[in-house]
Amino acid sequence: MAKVTAFVWPLIRIGALFIAAPLFSLHGVPGRVRLILAVVLTLVVIPILPPLPPIELFSYQGLLITAHQVFIGLAAGFILQMVFGAIVFGGQAIAYGMGLGFASMVDPQNGQQVPVVAQFYVIMSTLIFLAMDGHLLLIKLILDSFATLPIAVDSLDKADIWSIIAWGSRLFSGGLLLALPEIASLLLVNVSFGVASRAAPQLNIFSIGFPVTLMLGLLLIWLTLPSVLDNFTGLLMDAYELIGQILRI
Repeated sequence: MAKVTAFVWPLIRIGALFIAAPLFSLHGVPGRVRLILAVVLTLVVIPILPPLPPIELFSYQGLLITAHQVFIGLAAGFILQMVFGAIVFGGQAIAYGMGLGFASMVDPQNGQQVPVVAQFYVIMSTLIFLAMDGHLLLIKLILDSFATLPIAVDSLDKADIWSIIAWGSRLFSGGLLLALPEIASLLLVNVSFGVASRAAPQLNIFSIGFPVTLMLGLLLIWLTLPSVLDNFTGLLMDAYELIGQILRI
């Protein structure tokens, strides 16, 4: 039973990470693949585990430890999910401002319909995430956490939970920061068209305004793409710092 316990608790922490982490939680990734990865990593980490507490797996304290392992894995993956959520939020704001809110496609991260502009930003951000070996760094952090945050009943405290809750505000602030240049520029264009429609009511502002805002939005996306990706990189680094803080690394 002790060997089963030493296998199940690390498996739960690693498996919870794969359920919530970007890329691994894609609907296109079969659950069997995630399970195999979790089992392989668990077998790798078992020999280097610190001594486990002498607690039965199906006791009350054992259930508390199991819940803690689930929360640790989900928290690490959820923080990175909020980074990609900020990208989706910023892309949606840009799409609605330039008139492309009706053009939607399925986001492979969550299986929901999102505007194509947001999906474009998600694809670019995912490529950067892979180029930076972000998925490997996340796996390394969760494996190192077994030494810095050993399996125990009191592995997390309230300060860690409040840190994760406070990080949720970065989803909106980060997304707004990503989309602010495009939103401000498109707002000025819409105000200009509003003034023109008041000065010349016979002017068909919809037939003129939509192509202009659409072309201007595409031009702004092209011009501001480097700064958007730089902001995403900074937001990603902040997320990894928070994960390291929670995992005591």
